[in-house]
Formats: sequence, structure tokens, C-alpha cells
Amino acid sequence: MNTTVSILFYIKRAKANNLGVCPIYTRVTVNAKRFEFSTNKYINPDKWSSEGTKAKGSNEEARTINSHLDYLKNQVLEAEKKLFKKDISLNSENLKNELFGLSETKRMLVPIFQDHNNKIKELVGKEYAPGTLERYTTSLKHTIEFMQWKYKVSDIDITKIDHAFITDYEFWLRSVRNCANNTAVKYIKNFNKIIKICLANDWLDKKVLSHLSESNIRI
Repeated sequence: MNTTVSILFYIKRAKANNLGVCPIYTRVTVNAKRFEFSTNKYINPDKWSSEGTKAKGSNEEARTINSHLDYLKNQVLEAEKKLFKKDISLNSENLKNELFGLSETKRMLVPIFQDHNNKIKELVGKEYAPGTLERYTTSLKHTIEFMQWKYKVSDIDITKIDHAFITDYEFWLRSVRNCANNTAVKYIKNFNKIIKICLANDWLDKKVLSHLSESNIRI
């Protein structure tokens, strides 16, 4: 599916000041998910074209406002290009971060895995059997042990998970842990569910999955 970006300028009539002028806002939508921000420009509603999403006319006020709106639109498009050059997934959160220069918070694998396990624990006896929680708890333990063995770390930024990580993890399960085939497959499937969570939240670039072996990860 192609990612589409739309940029819309509109006035917030509910926020009109005492003089009756309204603030102009920018709405950026990326595949149905959007974010908004103020343009820091104001206009009388009678001078605003909702159809054209710009100021009416060609007087100095209209030219100044429309020039600023064009500038903001170009800034959004430039941010989109930067994401493409950086090979970062295009979604509303990443585009907003790039546009405003916000530092992205690293999302680490272990807290995501642990949060999943905590939710399983809360549902034991309702939706899950105790054995399910035990398997995921063991799976997290093995994942941490693998990272310590391979990378000398106890956690990793999820954006660093790639084909090599998965294949090395499978190798570790079969060799160092001496897991039988069915057992190794179960642990990989458990890990697969955590990957699905990351994908569903747009935390992990879907392009990474094209490099993963289908025998290891099945999304």
C-alpha cells in the first residue's frame, strides 16, 4: 500500500479572538492518521477560502498569509523527503518528529516484551492458561540471554532487529540452548508476536521484514 500524505490549512472559528479573527491551522494526514499545528497566522473568516484552503484575494495581507502557508507546506514535504533518505518509515509520528526536530525516544525490546507478558499475567485464568505465561516468561529470559551472548547487552533498540538478529537467535536456541526443533520454533513464534506488536504500533519499519526469512518470521 502506498503511503499518502495530505496537507490541509483551515481556520478554527471556535478560537476567534475579540477582534473576530481566527487562527489558521495546518492538518497533516498520513494514511488516515493525522497531527495538527498552528501556523501562527490569523485571518477574518470572511477573507478565508475554505475551498481553496487559503486567504482570498491578492492584497498584501492575502499574499503574506498564502506565502507563509506555502512555506509550511514545503517544510512538510521536505520532512517527508528526509525520512525517505534516512530510510525511516513514513507515518504521522515520524513525520511530525522530523518536521519539528523532535528526538525520537528509543523503544527497547525488553520493556515491550515485559509489558506483553504483564498483560498475559493479568488474563491468566480468563483468556490464557498458566502455561502460556510460563512460555512467554521463558521466551523473554532466552531473548535476554541471547543478546548477552551475541551483543554483550541485556536489551536492544527494536529498530536494530534485522535478519541477522533473527537467524542468530534461532541458531543460539538450537546450539547453545540445545533446543529441539519444535521447541525452537515455539520460541521464535513467541518472539514473532512481539514483532507484530511493534508493527501494529508503527514502531518497526515494515521494510525490515522484507529481509527476514519467512521460515523464521511469519507476519
